[in-house]
Amino acid sequence: MKKRVTLIFPKRSVHMPVTYRLAKDFNVAANIIRAQVTPNQVGTLVVELSGDIDQLDAALDWMRSQDIGISQASREIVIDEDLCVHCGLCTGVCPTEALTLDPKTFRLNFTRSRCVVCEQCIPTCPVQAISTNL
Repeated sequence: MKKRVTLIFPKRSVHMPVTYRLAKDFNVAANIIRAQVTPNQVGTLVVELSGDIDQLDAALDWMRSQDIGISQASREIVIDEDLCVHCGLCTGVCPTEALTLDPKTFRLNFTRSRCVVCEQCIPTCPVQAISTNL
């Protein structure tokens, strides 16, 4: 089973090797999608966790016991078709090629199933046509 979660680390816990502990103690793999971690500041980590459902639940319980905030809200990228000018700038920063330009029409294509919601496309869009649904 897979779960995408956002982990919010208090200042005192940013040094903790969480992904190592998840793998070693719970047999849960953590695919890091986005990380914003700085010493002595609140840290944020967006990860996709995969493993057995019971192991995932135990891992989430352990993280909560360490005062790590967990948000399981499923965010999605939203493209406002009325604002989009199909410039293609977002396609250059998309690591999964969820955003592509059609070679014939030069219109933007969004393949939601490929998107990992890394949000790199949001600040790249010059007309602010890309956002998340939260």
